Amino acid sequence: MPDFKTIYAEHAEQYDLLVAREDYQQNIIRAVSQIRPLGGLEVVEFGAGTGRLTYLLAPLVRSILAFDASRHMLDVAAAKLARAGPANWKLAVADNRDLPADDQSADLAIAGWTFGHMTEWYAATWRDEIGQAVREMRRVLRPGGTAIILETLGTGWETPHPPSEALAAYYAMLETDYGFASTWIRTDYRFESQAEAEELTGFFFGAASATTTTEEGYAIVPECTGIWWLTR
Repeated sequence: MPDFKTIYAEHAEQYDLLVAREDYQQNIIRAVSQIRPLGGLEVVEFGAGTGRLTYLLAPLVRSILAFDASRHMLDVAAAKLARAGPANWKLAVADNRDLPADDQSADLAIAGWTFGHMTEWYAATWRDEIGQAVREMRRVLRPGGTAIILETLGTGWETPHPPSEALAAYYAMLETDYGFASTWIRTDYRFESQAEAEELTGFFFGAASATTTTEEGYAIVPECTGIWWLTR
């Protein structure tokens, strides 16, 4: 099991296979749309990775400018988006804490499964690092714009169970320090087989995460996802 930095720098294709199996019931796009209807929006995305959210949003919004620190991840995103058809997207390499995006240029700023890594990568200063990323979200939003953050609330759990004390503290900080509202949804993984479930979840989460149930021959791994949002 490589560490997350190595995965994002060198294993984008396998990572994309994993996230393609998540949220087979399509709860994410419904939940985001309920928070902010997407038609006609100009979007800035933080930590786009292999384009998981970008791919969902592009057909529904006016435009999306998506950033990630890893060119390797964005190359996979670009290929996937090019095959999908819409041409209203742009990708660029950038750090979440310092985006080359104009002030008040977005109706929606969205970050999926990205800020939370700073609790591990900057163990002593993560509150400041995440705070700067949140300020970047506010900076790019127009008045009345919406910021949305998605993060894991537990792989292999049917109800919320933050994977670490630091992540739980980060999630609490979003609400107490920055005024985000929150909810959570199920975004279960559906794999083609038990073997695929063990391979892909073991690659990213470690072997202990591969506990599954079955549904019509598929292997199902429960996943809880938290959603935090605020309006500027």
